[in-house]
Amino acid sequence: MHAIEDYALIGDEQTAALVGADGSVDWLCLPRFDSGACFARLLGDENNGHWRIAPVGAERCSRRAYRPDTLVLDTEWETDEGLVRVTDLMPQRDRAPDLVRIVEGVRGEVTVRSTLRLRFDYGSVVPWIRRTDGHRVAVAGPDSVWLRMEPEVRSWGEDRTTYCEFTVAPGEQVAFVLTWHPSHEPRPPLVDPYTSLRHSIEDWRAWASHCRYDGPHRDEVVRSLITLKALTYSPTGGIVAAPTTSLPEELGGVRNWDYRYCWLRDSTMTLSALLAAGYQEEAEAWRNWLLRAVAGDPGDLQIMYGVAGERRLPEYELPWLSGFGGSTPVRIGNDAVAQLQLDVYGEVVDTLALARRSGLSPRPDVWALQRVLLDFLRSAWRLPDEGLWEVRGGRRHFVHSKVMVWVAADRSVRALEEDPGLEGDVDSWRALRDEVHREVCEKGYDPARNTFTQYYGSRELDASLLLIPRTGFLPPDDPRVIGTIDAIRAELGPDGFVRRYTADGTGVDGLPGVEGTFLVCSFWLADALHMTGRTEEAHELFERLMGLANDVGLLAEEYDPASGRLLGNFPQAFSHIGLVNTALTLFGDRKAE
Repeated sequence: MHAIEDYALIGDEQTAALVGADGSVDWLCLPRFDSGACFARLLGDENNGHWRIAPVGAERCSRRAYRPDTLVLDTEWETDEGLVRVTDLMPQRDRAPDLVRIVEGVRGEVTVRSTLRLRFDYGSVVPWIRRTDGHRVAVAGPDSVWLRMEPEVRSWGEDRTTYCEFTVAPGEQVAFVLTWHPSHEPRPPLVDPYTSLRHSIEDWRAWASHCRYDGPHRDEVVRSLITLKALTYSPTGGIVAAPTTSLPEELGGVRNWDYRYCWLRDSTMTLSALLAAGYQEEAEAWRNWLLRAVAGDPGDLQIMYGVAGERRLPEYELPWLSGFGGSTPVRIGNDAVAQLQLDVYGEVVDTLALARRSGLSPRPDVWALQRVLLDFLRSAWRLPDEGLWEVRGGRRHFVHSKVMVWVAADRSVRALEEDPGLEGDVDSWRALRDEVHREVCEKGYDPARNTFTQYYGSRELDASLLLIPRTGFLPPDDPRVIGTIDAIRAELGPDGFVRRYTADGTGVDGLPGVEGTFLVCSFWLADALHMTGRTEEAHELFERLMGLANDVGLLAEEYDPASGRLLGNFPQAFSHIGLVNTALTLFGDRKAE
């Protein structure tokens, strides 16, 4: 079985594929991130679809790497016969998505085999395959895929699988192009694989050159920014949390969720990372996606939306998939979409405030939206909710949710103080801010242990409390802030990597089993340590976190210190956002040595 860290990402900013260290594309949804997968071996087995290109008899590759500052992946195999390289990419699409794989002989003469097993609808539908104009064409229902080779090599069909086998000498190349289109439409124009490779390298490097960060670990920061760009649905600007569903938070467990949607909770941190790194255009696209998605009655605000702002994301299970490492169920959609999470109101208002301060192009409807959100919170803030972590064990008065309500009121009051020409009830918003602050400090703080708690009246801790100094709710040198940081380190992160909360099957989330340490929470701890004057400890933690990325610089949602394995959906936008923001916090004014 592959490990999660065995995979690399390629994509075209509308969907993405995961390529294993054995040369197999094991996950690809077409034509969008949230479409059905035509390769679903990641969550099942070979019969659920994959496409492997590798030397005959070889297992894992010898080495692999992205071309510098691109999303073009080179995978190399050293064999007894010689050295061969496979270059994988998904070029920026015109109309149709293309997956390009170029095999090149480097040394000796190496025999290579391609094994293509297409299975539409998450590995459940076997297509009808025929030859047309020298191409292999697979059709089933709404999906059609064309495979062509340049030059033509020996190919044959067997057991509902298309095989190719050929030998390459130094300098010889064989290119494969896999193109999807709706089955009722004619085949889209052919792309030239070598031109696509050249343009992809040029485009990615031109984009990466805009990065303003020049401190330590610049390569890792740029890789994280490229990953965020790859997780962006370019037609709308929405950023998916991950390109995968149901990669487990516990191997063999049930904590398996669909992350191919856009979460509002990520909005402020995403905008902050993009703006600080120099990506104004992407930041503006994300802000505009947010405004479209949340338009409407504030009482109907959702915690997540589809990549184009869709609201209905019904959750169901795929029983024919055995799950990654036997982790079932495999879920599509996400029922958390219907939860009440008061923190997202604060995230939205904070994002709008950051956009205003950063000089993004003004939108006349932004302030009107912010006022409506504040009016809703004046009564709704007293309600319990499911909180930042989308617990399924019942609503509570989560402290982080209340802190983010305070953020919404605070940013709105500050906006009126800075621009008296804006319309708003500043007195009632100040009163709301003061009342929320007072209640959180009274009901969400445990004086005996000198720490804020997960929810009112609890003894549990929560890593989201590390964000209190960042929000400005209390200053970093407040003894309650320092006490909270120390308590979280002791109880949720004794090994330096932080769990979200105590998840032992009996706690607040209502789920059996446990989970790994949550990577973004560990980045939050590094930020909090730095803000409270413990910068050397923050640097040490950051260095340890850098060591958790896989060989091509990608991070999942979680990490298991016991096994040394990545866990959860992959690659995870929230983890890479944490990496970028922490690097900017710690080293933003320093040059790389």
